[in-house]
Amino acid sequence: MSRSNETTRRGAMTAGIGLAAVAAASLGPTTASEAAKKTSAASRAAGRAESGFVTARDGVQIFYKDWGANDAQPVVFHHGWPLSADDWDAQMMFFLLKGYRVIAHDRRGHGRSTQTDSGNEMDTYAADVIALTDHLDLKNAIHVGHSTGGGEVAHYVARAKPGRVAKAVLVGAVPPIMLKTAANPGGLSLEVFDGFRSALVANRAQFFKDVPSGPFYGFNRSGAKVSQGLIDNWWRQGMMGGAKAHYDCIKAFSETDFTDDLKKIDVPVLIMHGEDDQIVPIGDSAKLAIKLVKHGTLKTYPGLPHGMASTHDDIINADLLAFFRA
Repeated sequence: MSRSNETTRRGAMTAGIGLAAVAAASLGPTTASEAAKKTSAASRAAGRAESGFVTARDGVQIFYKDWGANDAQPVVFHHGWPLSADDWDAQMMFFLLKGYRVIAHDRRGHGRSTQTDSGNEMDTYAADVIALTDHLDLKNAIHVGHSTGGGEVAHYVARAKPGRVAKAVLVGAVPPIMLKTAANPGGLSLEVFDGFRSALVANRAQFFKDVPSGPFYGFNRSGAKVSQGLIDNWWRQGMMGGAKAHYDCIKAFSETDFTDDLKKIDVPVLIMHGEDDQIVPIGDSAKLAIKLVKHGTLKTYPGLPHGMASTHDDIINADLLAFFRA
């Protein structure tokens, strides 16, 4: 190509970009928003990976990833405390390549979402999920929640609009309730969670190294194959969020009673739990939750830790896929 032709081509491109900018600027706010939505829908239909934000009812910005074809069955992943949507990377990629539309969001106060100092409790978390699913107009979706995210799934699915949810999965999840009470004598004492709060306030950065280095992934067990990458990634995700939101969320995941939520859920539920879960002991969580759901299946994993979806993603992904396709 000659220099003159190249100059002409670049000039045409620049002019085209300028005209596009002028056209966009001339659109009214509503028209521009509608155009953006059409572009977003078209790119999703083409299978393009996307991310963005949805505005919750109180103005909080909730970050989400939305990958895959718009017409594929959606799978929505809900992360644990104090992590982010990134904790589901192994599942997001696996199920995207299996033809699903995969979505994960950062809970308010976590990851890239607004670092809130209020609304860090389960009612608002569920309302944020409703805002997300309405925004993306998700139907017949499968919701998968780990740990605190499992509580969020139970709380949301019990409130979801008809047709929104096809199935639910609770992985190492906190329901029915973690806290020891008169009605839940096998739970953990309040002092355990007060210890979490004290450690977070005293030195959050160190606390967020100690948890993944030890009980979360079972790296404190004899013979464990330690992954420094997992530890570092856990720390990275945790430190992205807000300390106040993380502090409040400890009460949300430990003291919320999900008993009524579990009883209300009327779709198939798969409950997956590691038998060596040191964070959410199986005896007072999965083994009680399975008795409360109407259409439940319990699958336990000998020797596997709380973070088994990361340490043993090949096993967990295969079992998730079987449940999705059943």
